[in-house]
Amino acid sequence: MTELSRAIEAILFLSPEPVPVVTLCELTEQSPGEVQRALGELTHRHGADSGLEVAEVGDGYALRTSVDLVEVCDRLRARPPEARLSRPALETLAVVAYLEPISRAEIAQLRGVSPDATITTLLERDLIEEAGRTPRGGTRYRTTPAFRERFGLQGRSSLPPIERFELTGPEADAIRAKLSVVSGIDRNAEPAEPEG
Repeated sequence: MTELSRAIEAILFLSPEPVPVVTLCELTEQSPGEVQRALGELTHRHGADSGLEVAEVGDGYALRTSVDLVEVCDRLRARPPEARLSRPALETLAVVAYLEPISRAEIAQLRGVSPDATITTLLERDLIEEAGRTPRGGTRYRTTPAFRERFGLQGRSSLPPIERFELTGPEADAIRAKLSVVSGIDRNAEPAEPEG
């Protein structure tokens, strides 16, 4: 497949509406003849054996699912959309991601509220998992491979540097104070294997 065909395929994939040839020419900086040849190549590539097809719709082109797969695609559309995480759940998830393994008590000290409901939600959604016990018997938590996949991370080192989050004023002082309390807990104790 030519670079032009690849570029047009990407444009059609991203566009929610059919894209006219004139727009494809502008975006790729190619002539109408070159764009038409690339569209022909894409049409051939997405032939009868493909789940996708290049279709001429109105005055433009679209990359869409093959007509014979409507039934299976409708099953996906019929599924209820996944609920978004609440702000408290996202905050708890960020704390776990940056400080894992971490216990409920440490999260509560840092956030200033009980994390019980948000931890339950994050466990149910497979974004965190048990990661052993603290010396006092509390459960520690860490993020899961599903978390890394959902947020496009290779690992903990892929998280944005915490220095990028500028905090100033009383809010920053309060968070620094909470971090110093959390860091006073023995975080270096060897975690036990998760129960299982």
